[in-house]
Order: sequence, then C-alpha cells, then structure tokens
Amino acid sequence: MKIILKENLKNLGTQGDVVNVKDGYANNFLFPKGYAVMATSSNLKIQQENTRQGTLKREKMKNDALDISERLKDMTITIGMKAGSNDKIFGSVTPLQISQVLKTKGFEIDRRKIEILDDIKTLGTYKGVIHLHRDVAVNVVIDVVTE
Repeated sequence: MKIILKENLKNLGTQGDVVNVKDGYANNFLFPKGYAVMATSSNLKIQQENTRQGTLKREKMKNDALDISERLKDMTITIGMKAGSNDKIFGSVTPLQISQVLKTKGFEIDRRKIEILDDIKTLGTYKGVIHLHRDVAVNVVIDVVTE
C-alpha cells in the first residue's frame, strides 16, 4: 500500500515521503496514530501544495532573518552594570539582559537565540552570537560598562 508520511519515522522516511508499506502496518499502526495517510491522488495534490507553501514560508523567514542580521551586524550592545573593585561586576550578564536591551532598540529577539561566547564577570568588551535562523547568525559586540 502506498502512503504519505505526515511525520518523520525512523527506518521508514521523512515527512512528505511516499512509501510502500504492508497493508496491516498501515491500517493497524500508521493510520490510527496519525503518522500517515493513504496516497490517493487528492492527498498527493494536498501534499504538494503543503510542500510548496512550506517552502515559501521558510524562504520568507530566512529573508526576514537576513534583513534583521544586516541591521544588527554593526551594532554594539551596551549594558550598564554595578561594579566593585578591579572592575568586577555584581552577578553576570545573561542573554535575557541582552534581549531586553535589543527590545528597547526595536528588535524582538528571544533570549534562547542569543549565545554569549565568554562568561561576562568583569567590565569590558565581549563577543556574542545571535542565531536568527538555522542558516543565519550574526556576531555582535557586547560592551559592559558601569551604571
């Protein structure tokens, strides 16, 4: 029986693949669990349209990420922290703080997409990476100064 996979399944295929399986496996396991649908002509057309729309959506997301990366690449993120002797700050700078500073500058970036390359425990300049898309990442400069 020919089926269209709705999810990635180990040893069978990835989402959208048309594969041949035994009737009992499809009827007793794949269809009831919602892992697959029968490969009829209408289901194949629906799958092709879903694939086309998904491709367009992924391209738009990537283009948006490239646009944001162009605006972020020359930006220096300045964070004010309280510091004690020897320029040691109280606490450390976290991705959440960087996300909040970016929000004030008009960028809505999730803290989980921000990677700090070094532990920021003293005043100074550091490097970070913002992962906007799986193919788009931008390096930023983080400047930690006293309040």
